Amino acid sequence: MYKIQIHKQAAKKLNSLSAKERLRITDKIMELSYDPDSKALDVKKLIGEEGWRLRVGSWRIVYDIDDAVRIIKIERIKSRGDICK
Repeated sequence: MYKIQIHKQAAKKLNSLSAKERLRITDKIMELSYDPDSKALDVKKLIGEEGWRLRVGSWRIVYDIDDAVRIIKIERIKSRGDICK
């Protein structure tokens, strides 16, 4: 299992969401922590920058993995339209 570190900006966004959306996103993050390579998750490598993207409905979670120390760093949580800008 990987440890999750959430950047301050991502935590602030997560806390501003509705309880239903927050639960959906935290559930997917927990799934990610158990198996970041799971085919059940909608994960893609980012193009043009470091990191990965996890899709949860219309939300995108941008994160980076450090396999050596087993840490997943959640950098950003944004809506689909905002993440591409």
